[in-house]
Amino acid sequence: MAKSKSGAKSGVAALEQSPSHLLHRALQRALDIYAEEFGEGGVTQRQFAVLAAADERDGTTQADLVRITGIDRSTLADMARRMIGKGLLERERSNLDARANTVRLTEVGRQALAEARPKMATADARLLKLISGGGRRATFVSLLHDLAHSGAKHETKVKVPKAKAAKAPKADKAHKTAKKAKKKAT
Repeated sequence: MAKSKSGAKSGVAALEQSPSHLLHRALQRALDIYAEEFGEGGVTQRQFAVLAAADERDGTTQADLVRITGIDRSTLADMARRMIGKGLLERERSNLDARANTVRLTEVGRQALAEARPKMATADARLLKLISGGGRRATFVSLLHDLAHSGAKHETKVKVPKAKAAKAPKADKAHKTAKKAKKKAT
């Protein structure tokens, strides 16, 4: 492994061991495959997630869609507004909470979702095909599920070992010993 003058791993080698960097690279690859399958003008990956979640829970609130999809609240509100404009969704005030909006698919939204599902399945299959072995694929999906659904309260703190202090030269040790002896004497 490449080491710098200070003995630390080089930047590239460190990146190849960084889970956050590798997840980012994997996401880039997944989005490239998604774009190839859906082509220009198709629903985006996030729009697909909103359509699928809204289909699964007809009349769900936008707050629930935030929790289900992981899309932040302001982004989801903007997406919902645009998807309503395209005729994919319809929104109305919740009967249970006047502050909340419920969202449901329109007929156009159902059709768009029906057309998108096989493309998403193909994109997912292409992505998983990049991982050798069916068992490894299932493990990968399971691990992604664990990561995606772990909340802040469930995060495990990783203990990073402290760097060992460099041993002091013998002259320094002698000086410290003399200093301690002097303190005791007074």
